[in-house]
Amino acid sequence: MGSTSNTPHPIVVIGAGLGGLSAAIRLASRGYRVTVCEQLSRPGGKMGELRQDGYRWDTGPSVLTLRHVYEQLFREAGRDLNDYVQLMPLDPITRYFWPDGLVLDATSDEAVMAERIAQFAPGEVSGYRRFMRYIKGIYDTIQGPFLHRQQPSLRELIGMPVTDVFKIDALRTMHAATVAYFRDPHLVQLFDRFATYNGSSPFQAPATLNVIAHVEMAMGAWYPQGGVYQLALAYAQLALDVGVEIRYGACVTEIDLKGNSVRGIRLATGDVLAAEAVISNADVSWTYQTLLPAQAPHPNLRLEPSCSGFVQLLGLGAQHAKLAHHNIFFNAPEAYVDEFDDIFKRQVPPAHPTLYACITSKSDARHAPAGHENWFLMTNTPYLSNQFDWSTQAEAYGAQVKGQMAAHMARLKHPDWASYITTQHTLTPRDLQNAYGGNQGSIYGFSSNTKLAAFLRPNNRAKGLRGLYFATGSAHPGGGVPLVTLSGAAAAECVMQDLSG
Repeated sequence: MGSTSNTPHPIVVIGAGLGGLSAAIRLASRGYRVTVCEQLSRPGGKMGELRQDGYRWDTGPSVLTLRHVYEQLFREAGRDLNDYVQLMPLDPITRYFWPDGLVLDATSDEAVMAERIAQFAPGEVSGYRRFMRYIKGIYDTIQGPFLHRQQPSLRELIGMPVTDVFKIDALRTMHAATVAYFRDPHLVQLFDRFATYNGSSPFQAPATLNVIAHVEMAMGAWYPQGGVYQLALAYAQLALDVGVEIRYGACVTEIDLKGNSVRGIRLATGDVLAAEAVISNADVSWTYQTLLPAQAPHPNLRLEPSCSGFVQLLGLGAQHAKLAHHNIFFNAPEAYVDEFDDIFKRQVPPAHPTLYACITSKSDARHAPAGHENWFLMTNTPYLSNQFDWSTQAEAYGAQVKGQMAAHMARLKHPDWASYITTQHTLTPRDLQNAYGGNQGSIYGFSSNTKLAAFLRPNNRAKGLRGLYFATGSAHPGGGVPLVTLSGAAAAECVMQDLSG
């Protein structure tokens, strides 16, 4: 693609996560000179992988939605996504289990899903179909103004048509909206769960976030052949193909300023890279607290951090035919409020957490030895606080989680599940914070547990600092693989507007 600039302005991106690479790809494909500095020895940021004892696990995101976002990135660079990575549709998307023995396979085929709901909870099909129309209305309303462009201004928000204001349903909570469509507590719990996709509580987050259910349950979910980490490798290769320079093992220690204007970055080696624009792929709070001098303008970011996660990567010397690629093990629906109260109010790991088990060897047998399975076992937990010490309590909590998983498996006629664990590796919120920086170990930066959280999320253009931009899950439009990719697009657009002005 041709350059839109007369000179190749030097641009530095801090971090080779998906947001940083997305911004770099868009800028380089338009003729800008882009250098990405990544402190790790690999791309992907939180999207990583671990290989151990013959097993392979993704260590970050485990499902992809909004496929068209990735296709658009590659298309804008003059390439085809399919030449870099193969995305396979998942069906079922997720298999849901409840302690009373009920099981439901979720699919993006509405007709098939309606049939399953008719068998699962007779009388709920009408509510399901109305709910699907409702969440499609939210998506249709927000995708243009909110997702696929820079953050809208207050004037633009005020100028929205009244009908659109009602469609985004921001004045009630996700849970309040869900119970308006479903009477069966199992289905309420299933659709409430989508709040966790951006680290929030369905009992606090605005109903606008029910759009997440549309993204998965209507538009589908995908798994990259070879593992989710293959998408990070594809982004990195595309970046190289369009001329981006990626420096691994390059730890940025400071954003260099002259007055309130960015003029480059300083590395741990002492080297300084001059730049007319710097894009931070790191968490917004961490960027301000760690990379900018104290005298620089620092916004008052009062948003609550999102939840974090406790992950156990388990190798099991057995296979379990009743499980799918993605599995959710709920506790009784009436206990769901307590789980989120533990996370966000008491700020302790849930006593009875919902358990998520991703087993990619179900889709790719190469990820575990023959006859074995690779388990990514995760629970949602609070962001880091003084209420829980992961350095001393992680082992005990891990045993508690495995005990609860064993109880679920016993109901599926696998009472000896835990005895088949052959290898394990643990990731705590403290590990996430130490490895990637962040906002108190949160996975998604900020929660959406207030009605205005989506509108208060940091802009892609730093306020009060000329030449600093953000392409990260803690900036507009939010966390998760597709939104981080769109954050990179918005940051790149801001840079091009400012440098061409």
